[in-house]
Amino acid sequence: MTEALIQVQDLQVHFPVRQVLSLPGRSSKFVHAVDGVTFDIYTGEVLAMVGESGCGKTTIGKTILKLIKPTQGRVLYSNKDITQLKGIELRKQRQKIQFIFQDPYESLNPRQSVYDIIAEPLIIHKLTESRQQRDELVYHALESAGLYPAREIAARYPHHLSGGQRQRVAIASVMVLEPEFVVADEPVSMLDVSIRAEILKLMFELREKRNLTYLFITHDLSLAWVLADRILVLYLGKIVEIGPANDIIHSPQHPYTQSLVSVIPLPSPSNTRKRIILKGETPSAVNIPPGCRFQPRCWLYAELNNPKICTEVNPELRTTIDEHKIACHYAKEINL
Repeated sequence: MTEALIQVQDLQVHFPVRQVLSLPGRSSKFVHAVDGVTFDIYTGEVLAMVGESGCGKTTIGKTILKLIKPTQGRVLYSNKDITQLKGIELRKQRQKIQFIFQDPYESLNPRQSVYDIIAEPLIIHKLTESRQQRDELVYHALESAGLYPAREIAARYPHHLSGGQRQRVAIASVMVLEPEFVVADEPVSMLDVSIRAEILKLMFELREKRNLTYLFITHDLSLAWVLADRILVLYLGKIVEIGPANDIIHSPQHPYTQSLVSVIPLPSPSNTRKRIILKGETPSAVNIPPGCRFQPRCWLYAELNNPKICTEVNPELRTTIDEHKIACHYAKEINL
């Protein structure tokens, strides 16, 4: 394994809950969006982060870039703690770590032309000395993102573009800074199926050309399997499993991961797999259940006759084989 480019250490992000009536002595409530997460992202790899909506995926991505301030913990980029940086120092680091947002219809300023959208980061980071140099970088970024003719596209506004073209503009505005690390927050989920493959192909061609490192956020485990080197499975603000993509898909060790894998569509109708459908709803992130937070929906807990430890002790993330880590008291009981 190569050197870690990003190190996330005991990251916690809690949001206070607004209360209409606050009485003296009444304790404040918090949404535990991220609740003690530790992992590394290695140089040149694609780490896919998967989980249900509301599990904390986007919050982690934004906190890594310090778009959200952490409640506790550290985020190291090239061994420098981003959470402690401010002003010019933070701006310098953000040139190398960028974010591709989910919705290309919301992430682009409708009052700016495509040229202005891509030129803006160059101006903010003072990377050009002349208009001619800026023009060259903007047009090159557009062409690298597959937008031709570049000069014609640059003169348009977002409402003149299709969804796929908008996302290509968003990618161009990120890549114009030549970042080393990119958080891609479900970058194709808002696009038509017909153009998703094109955008993904573009992103990974850019990865090969520029030796990029990606944190790829998605709720689609089958997509993560195809794209990622490793997969991190998140549940209610906690990592439940992390490991090489093939291991996660072919040998899931956590009951939650196994339930996700069981519903991945199989390419051949003749192939069958036992489907595990989770019952109930994800517990509230305000009132986290004691012990294992997956326990209220865990099929393995029921099969083992409700062991007491699951409701009393929160399982720690531990290494099983090689780089495969899991947070479950009874992972060895799963029949794969």
